[in-house]
Amino acid sequence: MFQTTIVRQASAEGVGLHTGVFGHVTLVPAPADTGIVFRRVDLDNFTIEAQGHNVARVSYATSLMKQGVLLSTTEHLLAAIYSCGIDNIYIDIDSIEVPILDGSAEPFMQMLEQCGVRRLRRRRRYFESSTTPEVIEGHRRIGIYPADEFRVCCYVDFPHPLVGQQEVEMVVNPDTFRHLLARARTFCFERDIEPLKAMGLIRGGSLDNAIVLTDAGVMNGPLRFPDEFGRHKALDLIGDLALAGLPLLARVEAYKAGHALHTQLVSRLLADPSLWTITTGEAAPAEPDFRVAAHTSAPAAD
Repeated sequence: MFQTTIVRQASAEGVGLHTGVFGHVTLVPAPADTGIVFRRVDLDNFTIEAQGHNVARVSYATSLMKQGVLLSTTEHLLAAIYSCGIDNIYIDIDSIEVPILDGSAEPFMQMLEQCGVRRLRRRRRYFESSTTPEVIEGHRRIGIYPADEFRVCCYVDFPHPLVGQQEVEMVVNPDTFRHLLARARTFCFERDIEPLKAMGLIRGGSLDNAIVLTDAGVMNGPLRFPDEFGRHKALDLIGDLALAGLPLLARVEAYKAGHALHTQLVSRLLADPSLWTITTGEAAPAEPDFRVAAHTSAPAAD
């Protein structure tokens, strides 16, 4: 298999979820071995590579920082690019935060469909897990396990009648992501809105870019999927795993995890070469299988 980039540019604009700053983002073709690279065009094209060593903050979104230059809420765009198998791309942006758009990865998938995919004359390299590193914090955990394809399993549990226990397991490829995860939106609880605002967050949040859960239901329905919450957490997971810098041949299991554990796993993986090998062999074909389990709602500790 060969590396890829996009054929042509595509752009979008909108406010950032947490900063409320309006910005423009443009996807631009890049040569082989470039990787996924953000360029702050408002700062003389300052580059920030989408790699684990540039992770800055991961409380309510995944932010990157290089030499003091910050870029926030990268996960939705990275999930779309990574799932589509785009190895090399420049992401030109003129603000501190990637626009939230409708709160999902669907607008970014539409941009990538406009861009098209071009194969490059360079063999693709893969991260292949050779052991089973895990990160565990209390009742939360995430681990990576050997596999001949990129597969994720994401389990969430929130004490809410519309959420409860949800589990998504899937092989990740452009088709599965496009049809099963891309439209799943970010969400928050109504009771958390004022505390988040007091922290200087969600300045750009609205009913147009996030699901808001009340104590008994949803403020701005209908949901796009009955298990939209679990699907969105799987989307976030894939976006954070993109920070490995290369396509994964592995199974990643996340149990009540979040951005912090996702990025800790990536950092641990990159810091210890004994945990992985790099291969240029053709990956096993990924079958578009998908499994969702929505369990009876149960109290959770998170």
